Amino acid sequence: MTHADKGLLIQELREKFENSSYFYVTDASSLTVAKINQLRRTCFEKGIEIKTVKNTLAIKAMDGLDDSRNYKAIFDAFKGQSTVLFSNDGKLPATIIKEFRGKNEKPALKAAYIDSDVFFGDDQLEILTKLKTKAELIGDIVFLLQSPAQNVVSALKSGGSTIAGLLKTLEERG
Repeated sequence: MTHADKGLLIQELREKFENSSYFYVTDASSLTVAKINQLRRTCFEKGIEIKTVKNTLAIKAMDGLDDSRNYKAIFDAFKGQSTVLFSNDGKLPATIIKEFRGKNEKPALKAAYIDSDVFFGDDQLEILTKLKTKAELIGDIVFLLQSPAQNVVSALKSGGSTIAGLLKTLEERG
């Protein structure tokens, strides 16, 4: 690989890391070509980009980026063979890895970068599959905001429309 090719690859990786709030670093070294192709196909269908990277080039790509994003924390994961999964969802790559593996050990999770937080080790996979997506969190907040209003409405309905019924209902709840 020429110096110019490395420079282009570093720039491409820099853009991917900079534009992705979620990426997973995995070890897929012992997977067969057929299994790797199957993983790539699954990732493609779910909108996840998968790239096998040279560790030094990945580190160089992140090294020049904004320190507030905490990229340096994940540098230790770039040892041995590294495959990076770039996603727009923090939970989806973990779910795909878990489903794909079944009873196998690969691809093994080395680290996950979730919006500037880093999770190290394959033992974190179960935790990452339980993360809530942005849409799920918004749904939870809307539900919590609706809850008190629903309680008031149900209290008003349960006691009827009379003031006595309302007072009785409030007295029972108080």
